[in-house]
Amino acid sequence: MTGKVGFVGLGNMGGPMALNLVKAGFELVVHDINPVRLEPLAAAGATVVDSPSAAAAACRRTICMVETTEQAEAVILGASGFVRTARPGDLVLCMSTIAPLAARSIAERLAEKGIAMLDAPVSGGTHGAAGGTLSVIAGGPTEAFAAAEDLFRAMGKNVFHVGGHGMGLAMKLINNMLGQIQTVAIAEAMVFGKKAGLDPKKIHEVISVSTGNSVQFQNRVPRILTRNFKPGGTLDISFKDQELETAFAKRLGVPLFL
Repeated sequence: MTGKVGFVGLGNMGGPMALNLVKAGFELVVHDINPVRLEPLAAAGATVVDSPSAAAAACRRTICMVETTEQAEAVILGASGFVRTARPGDLVLCMSTIAPLAARSIAERLAEKGIAMLDAPVSGGTHGAAGGTLSVIAGGPTEAFAAAEDLFRAMGKNVFHVGGHGMGLAMKLINNMLGQIQTVAIAEAMVFGKKAGLDPKKIHEVISVSTGNSVQFQNRVPRILTRNFKPGGTLDISFKDQELETAFAKRLGVPLFL
């Protein structure tokens, strides 16, 4: 599928992702409720429009990258949402981290009008968004994934299709849960080791080749050693993701003790 690409939601993640699409040669039509966020995209050559529906009207493929389930529902299904102007055969990519069951409901509403959808959340934080090294985790029809893969590979390094609607988000929530638990465990372990008299650099050296090693350990500990505590995200987003995890697990009857 060729032509212009719509992108709504140009925050800490969406802005860099959209810029990487422009750098890859895609012609973007963009919208955000914050005019300041539009400036880098406009300077890069993207077309600015005043609503999500205007973006969908100009494009056959449109991306939603906002923070919450409620925001995604408004952007896609609201009074000025994609659904108002999208045509049969168009493709909506919901790359926001939202409730999996809500994504399925949105997909069903769009399907009534012949519009395809993928839930395709990302992992990698703001550094991955800026560097184009995100993991993109998509759920939805195989043919829709094939129609979106070129966009995903312009924004990410690792691209996965993991099943039907909602499965991309289910996988993202599992990933987030593990990452959050490991971050807390790493912080406690480093303090534990320091209080025991161990050299923090030696802790990193030993654990890096032992069973306690992990991607999160390698991401976090070098920054701890250099006293670099600059966040890659915000606490409100982390809290929102934890709420999504526990709510979805509760619906499935799965206890999450950690």
